[in-house]
Amino acid sequence: MIKNAVSSLMVRFLHLPRAAPTLTYRPLLPLPPPRLRVAASASAPLAAMSTAAQQAVADQKRAVRSDVRRALKALSLDQRTSEDLAIQNNILNSSWFKASKRLCAYISCAQLREVDTSKIIAEVLSLDPEHDGQAKDIYVPRVEDKNRNMRMFKITTMDDLVKNSMNILEPSPLDASGNAREDVLSASSPVDLFVLPG
Repeated sequence: MIKNAVSSLMVRFLHLPRAAPTLTYRPLLPLPPPRLRVAASASAPLAAMSTAAQQAVADQKRAVRSDVRRALKALSLDQRTSEDLAIQNNILNSSWFKASKRLCAYISCAQLREVDTSKIIAEVLSLDPEHDGQAKDIYVPRVEDKNRNMRMFKITTMDDLVKNSMNILEPSPLDASGNAREDVLSASSPVDLFVLPG
């Protein structure tokens, strides 16, 4: 499951290496036996699948989510902390992270049992182009409305984050000077890495 969690956290673009990361830690979470696969080809587009096959896929996804939630609830705090740290270190030490210039990442929420991203975000925010020779732009999500539409805003410090009504940290739409915060959709350069909850 941890390997899958790491894989789901990594979305790389064509110019970055596609090789799977080498895991250097022992997974602590026991993996459930694999479930049966749908008869439809894995390469077949969803639109080409029959309604029954689509329903089977939806049922499998629901079962996997349920299994993952149950496994996460069974983790002790020490196990969770260890797994989170291993995932973050794997990301921070990867060549594709080091090569990235602009990334989108989520602010982890303990209540949602998301993989902790605090070390990744702190690392990005601490980079000084004059001292480190490199800087990264980081964009984090802000929920805009009751339909959960989101925008990704650039932050430069953890002080740019405020708690929303659900006690989840997100960027305010205005910076400390009262200027509109940069939205990823209006950024001059493309994002080359996404860190997603998974």
